[in-house]
Amino acid sequence: MDQEKLRSALDGQLIALDEPAYDGPASAMPDALVAAVLAAYDRGRQPERDAARQAVRYLLDKLATAAPGRTVEVRVPPYAAVQAIPGPRHTRGTPPNVVETDGRTWIELALGRLTWAEAMAKGAVAASGSRADLSAHLPL
Repeated sequence: MDQEKLRSALDGQLIALDEPAYDGPASAMPDALVAAVLAAYDRGRQPERDAARQAVRYLLDKLATAAPGRTVEVRVPPYAAVQAIPGPRHTRGTPPNVVETDGRTWIELALGRLTWAEAMAKGAVAASGSRADLSAHLPL
């Protein structure tokens, strides 16, 4: 992740929350950004767009690193999408295994604040394909 863009997004989110700018170590910035975005949601606010995008991207990248592969496409529109999970590789057209959700749900799933079963039960995740169950890979 680009450190300058990350810091800008983090500080922008913190300012929107009436919090001081980030002064911790650079290595902790991605997690601080996720926490700030989650704080906005918890306060009933929409997070800053760039902060939400970067937080979602960071957590999607963590999934792709933890479960490398190209079997499942995980989409969090309008922010980002990744291919992950080992298995048969998809190369053209619509992938057979797709997971799609919103930014808040993805962050809550990735952090363990929401289980896969809970998200599926309330219709917060659309999953299609025989390998589109991420429960074994969550939380990150």
